[in-house]
Amino acid sequence: MASDPSAPALAPAVERAATDIAEMEIRGAATIAAAAADALRIQARESTASTPEAFRAEQRAAARRLSETRPTAVSLPNALRYVLRRMDGGSVEALRESVAGAATEFERRLDRARTDLGGIGANRLRDGDTVMTHCHSTDALACIEAAVEGGTSLSAIVKETRPRKQGHITAQWLREMDVPVTLIVDNAARRYLDQTDHVLVGADSIAADGSVINKVGTSGLAVNARERGVPIMVAAQTLKLHPDTMTGHTVEIEMRDEREVLTLDEEEEIGDVTVENPAFDVTPPRYVDAIVTERG
Repeated sequence: MASDPSAPALAPAVERAATDIAEMEIRGAATIAAAAADALRIQARESTASTPEAFRAEQRAAARRLSETRPTAVSLPNALRYVLRRMDGGSVEALRESVAGAATEFERRLDRARTDLGGIGANRLRDGDTVMTHCHSTDALACIEAAVEGGTSLSAIVKETRPRKQGHITAQWLREMDVPVTLIVDNAARRYLDQTDHVLVGADSIAADGSVINKVGTSGLAVNARERGVPIMVAAQTLKLHPDTMTGHTVEIEMRDEREVLTLDEEEEIGDVTVENPAFDVTPPRYVDAIVTERG
């Protein structure tokens, strides 16, 4: 289908960011949020709009293109909303500067929040603890990093997190901190909970009732952890709070491509099957012991 010639022109960097977010080349809620803010800044810098109205239309179009990529990660629309609400000025240049300034301030807030959150979460970890992780969360890792930098000795049991194996990234980050890592297949988590002192995960969204929306498999892990008496801590910046849930809306669960689970060759061998590949699940608040944010 031909593109609409009347549509606002998007900077190539916006299209690249949107594609990378959708294809999970850029992953992790905070990282996605930072990339979205940066894309709006680049759109502003490269804009050739001749009027303030045209500039605003370009920014809104860029935000729409970015926001449609990952429907569950609320940090993405929250980041876009933060920048767009601070877009102000009576001229194109003034608008350009306001967008750039808002994007830069947003990134600084992300960095400060991660540092503050890490320090608060580290206080819950004791010397000698073993922490089990699921998927890859920079907020969860901030807690471990702060604890290790403070002299706390930790080890980690890392779930590989199929089908994208984000646990491999977590394992790499932890080894760079010199944290001993045991990498396990997802289905072995229940067995290894007996060797675990804390389950530590991130969140892509947190609903108004305290439900945690995170990588699929989190809910089952939380249920098993509760049965075994292992506390589960969710590390999430306030950026992850989902504003729509305060008015009764539910969080859309993203469904990923079936080819992440089953290749064409595998499907030909198995036969015609339906593949469901949800990226996230919902953990009710009764299974969560603590949600740690940069505010406490």
